[in-house]
Amino acid sequence: MRISALADRTGVPVATIKYYLREGLLPPGEPTSRTQATYGDEHVDRVRLVRAMTESAGLSLAAVRDVLSALDDPPRSRHDLLGAAQHALVADEARSDGEVDDAVRRRVDALVAARGWYDDAALAGRLAALLRDAERAGVPVGDEHLAVLADAAELVARADLATVPDAPADAARQVVVGTLLTDPVLVVLRRFAQQQASARRAGGGQGAV
Repeated sequence: MRISALADRTGVPVATIKYYLREGLLPPGEPTSRTQATYGDEHVDRVRLVRAMTESAGLSLAAVRDVLSALDDPPRSRHDLLGAAQHALVADEARSDGEVDDAVRRRVDALVAARGWYDDAALAGRLAALLRDAERAGVPVGDEHLAVLADAAELVARADLATVPDAPADAARQVVVGTLLTDPVLVVLRRFAQQQASARRAGGGQGAV
């Protein structure tokens, strides 16, 4: 198919597809002349994937390249696949985190140790920055609240990993892309649950918080 047909199938403008090509996010098509090329189903999948990561997951181009690299040359273990997804997302989010107080960092380290979680410096730093920002905004996350959130996170993590297929290529896509694109789903579900919990506490039925 020509680039115009690729745009029609994906719903992505031709100008955006050309941008993906220039940035190396989309592999070149099969040349048919000096200025034209044809594209296949693999290009359709890649265009949709890049668009989802930039628009739905909100990743920068640098982070998208990291994810695509992990997909094109996936690590051997599922654990390493998950690390590739998290590295792309956390590195993108942490660009403006700044310094974190030692007390906040020690609190995060204690949580990680108590849970027996993997000691990931990037994730610990990001969590510490988020807790710091919440405290600065006047809505600190107390220890009990944080423990409940951690319990929920462990439950979600087990559900996530239960969906990973056995085939290496499929596993790479599910772990890397699924992790990135289901984060916003979890946020929306939390909003729904907050509304329901608030309505129950108020003694009513449906309704916003």
